[in-house]
Amino acid sequence: MSVRRRRVTGETAENEAAPGLGKTIQRLRKAYNMSLGELSEQSGVAKSIISQIERNETNPTISTVWRLSKALDITLDEVLKTDSPQNFLQHQTRAGVPTLTSEDGLCTLHIIGALDLVEMFQVYDFHAKPGGTLESEPHQQGCVEHLSVLKGTLSVTIEGETRDIKMGETLRYRGDRSHKIANTGLEDAQATMVVALRVPVIEERRS
Repeated sequence: MSVRRRRVTGETAENEAAPGLGKTIQRLRKAYNMSLGELSEQSGVAKSIISQIERNETNPTISTVWRLSKALDITLDEVLKTDSPQNFLQHQTRAGVPTLTSEDGLCTLHIIGALDLVEMFQVYDFHAKPGGTLESEPHQQGCVEHLSVLKGTLSVTIEGETRDIKMGETLRYRGDRSHKIANTGLEDAQATMVVALRVPVIEERRS
């Protein structure tokens, strides 16, 4: 297990909106006294791209965020976390909602769940244009994904087995296996995705 750099946090004004992904990357980079060039060299992400991410001028792909998180020596979940105001748990403005983009650029994941609970469960507003595909590596053991279609039709493929789901339907499936979500229809599709990551630990009673 690698040693994590000590994180230095600054004070945030109470009326400030919850920071987006770009502000979080910038805050962590500066806390570690890293320049844009140093983060680019360690992550393999172009300096110009990192700058655009920090200014919230682009929606990075999942692999880009993963490379940045590795360079910052923290998990992807922690990159997506944000500090909460004292009196309110969280206030995400439209511009402050972190957004991830699939490799083909046709699928977007808007993170609408509580960012301080991403290690236990994650909630996304998922959009896919026709032909869009989101491929995911296996998550942690016992992970279950819940996909509820709000518009269009989506298909989920796991180990060669495919299941189609239409508007108003929900599919629950193993998230700890490689899986793919695709929009094979002719119109845009939208769904709510809930990823349950942490499995409750049940202790056996001793007689």
